[in-house]
Amino acid sequence: MTHLALPSGTLFAGLAVVGLGAGLVLLVRGLSGYRAAGRISGTSVSRIASLAVGEVLVTGTVEPIELTLISPLLSVPCVYYRARVSETRDDSSRDVLREERAVGFRVRDPSGTVRVFPNGARFDVPDCYDESTSAWNGTPIGLQPRTGPVFAPGPDDRDAQIANLLTVKDSREFSLGGGGNLPLTANASRARYREARIAAGDPVTVVGRVQPFSELDDPTGANLVDGGGLDAGDPEIAADLAAARAAGLLAATPEEAWGNAAIEGFGIGRPVRTPQLDPDADRPPPPDPALAARAAAAFDIAPDALILSSSQEVPMAISLGAPTQVAARAEWQFIVGLAGAALAIGSAMTLAVLVQGGLR
Repeated sequence: MTHLALPSGTLFAGLAVVGLGAGLVLLVRGLSGYRAAGRISGTSVSRIASLAVGEVLVTGTVEPIELTLISPLLSVPCVYYRARVSETRDDSSRDVLREERAVGFRVRDPSGTVRVFPNGARFDVPDCYDESTSAWNGTPIGLQPRTGPVFAPGPDDRDAQIANLLTVKDSREFSLGGGGNLPLTANASRARYREARIAAGDPVTVVGRVQPFSELDDPTGANLVDGGGLDAGDPEIAADLAAARAAGLLAATPEEAWGNAAIEGFGIGRPVRTPQLDPDADRPPPPDPALAARAAAAFDIAPDALILSSSQEVPMAISLGAPTQVAARAEWQFIVGLAGAALAIGSAMTLAVLVQGGLR
């Protein structure tokens, strides 16, 4: 006679293991939320105009600087995005797209602005887009896939923005960060599209370290959060750079290395300074003082200017919303973590009872 207890016990054991794992994940996230809530509520808000070197919490609205990003799923200009497309087929799931990027930006409060270098930051940004599809309902509502490059001109490049608006885009494909295209008609039983972002004008709360710009080790690297690029800590790269410096092969300034190409706007025929040209070359239009002023504001940073960045002693946290909203979100995450702890304890007790019963 067939015994029916074994399949039932196996099923309950499997559910207990799944519950234990899920509960532990929720608990870890809850503890992270508890620490984040304590850090936000335990730090007073600093006025940007009176910042001093050290750990601070600032809150204000986002202002783009040199560049913006274009989000993959909704094609919205922003300074940060996190996007994920996952598909489920035959009871297995995989990520078709998973990207997280950020560029440097300014935070403005009523007293002034401070520049934020986001590399190394932990982002707390809830999803603003979460849609799913199945084999029957096709493309999700509101999807506007990115068809061009990841990066876009800064907010002052009005001509480029007008040209982008007038460009006809093919909605059947969108560009991945690595340059490939992803068809939207994947043969999956279910697909889920999620996107989170921080755009111009959004309120943010930033905790980080204030320091003079001259003390920033790698301004270019600190200004980007990007999954690609060379590893600055690679020993071979470091050795090559050291050898080039020792041999005097590295130019001291961009002007020495690139000549006219180092002048902002030179490549598009709108230089902000008079270039050095061959006497027979066609002369570009005279520099525009307003354009030069905008370029200086975006690219020229005084060595003693105070900026906000991450450090080993003070890790940066960038959160969407005002401090009260961020703290409330973190506290709710902690409550969910407590529920996860209860789930993990209950699952562990159930698993123990099943194991003891099987050993008798």
